[in-house]
Amino acid sequence: MTFLEVRDVEKYFGTNHVLKGITLDVDEHQVICLIGASGSGKSTLLRCINGLEAIQAGSITIDDLEVTQEESRLNFLRRYVGIVFQSFNLFPHKTVLENVTLAPRKVLMKSREEAEAIAEPWLTRIGLWEKRNDYPDRLSGGQQQRVAIARALSMQPKLLLLDEITSALDPELVGEVLTMVQELAAEGMTMLLATHEMGFARDCASSVVFLHQGVLLEQGTPDQIFTNPTCEPTQQFLKRVIEAKRI
Repeated sequence: MTFLEVRDVEKYFGTNHVLKGITLDVDEHQVICLIGASGSGKSTLLRCINGLEAIQAGSITIDDLEVTQEESRLNFLRRYVGIVFQSFNLFPHKTVLENVTLAPRKVLMKSREEAEAIAEPWLTRIGLWEKRNDYPDRLSGGQQQRVAIARALSMQPKLLLLDEITSALDPELVGEVLTMVQELAAEGMTMLLATHEMGFARDCASSVVFLHQGVLLEQGTPDQIFTNPTCEPTQQFLKRVIEAKRI
């Protein structure tokens, strides 16, 4: 069943045409990886889907509801679509537990006890329940990113958007975050993620989408995209990735 439909989406920042007629479907339980060079539009597309950026043309439909800038629909959207950013964006003045329970309390109107009951299994799963009363600056980058994922999951989203979530991490911390994402994929979480981790995209994605200068240039299975790409820009991009030993 298709959960997310993106149709002919156009996005401008001033005169900069960032997204050019993007059309994309994401079915329930799929893991779609967006790949492409920096500036190709991956992060902007995710932000448009989550309502953080307004689109100038086209439509975005989530669970049969067209998303607009109407406040009521944005509230629905943000209740069922979680997003995790590359820079963690944890509240530095709140503890780990407060970060994870804030949205369930404010958006889902859960009591403190209910929100903590939701947070505990997620923080236990990522090995950070014992650090629930610590502040983010006491955690490593990998730990902070796992808390950010747990925070998004505490809203029990139907769709999880991940925006280059390993880009700000030291290399030795990348694995622990990707392992968590792999586990979520195996459990059937519907995910759309922008990533430079080609090995992860090859091993875990249902489908890989190549964006080039704001255009969805090519889409296919990981085997199709990584073994036999049809478009020259895709071929050139993957050649650079291979030369840099990132796959």
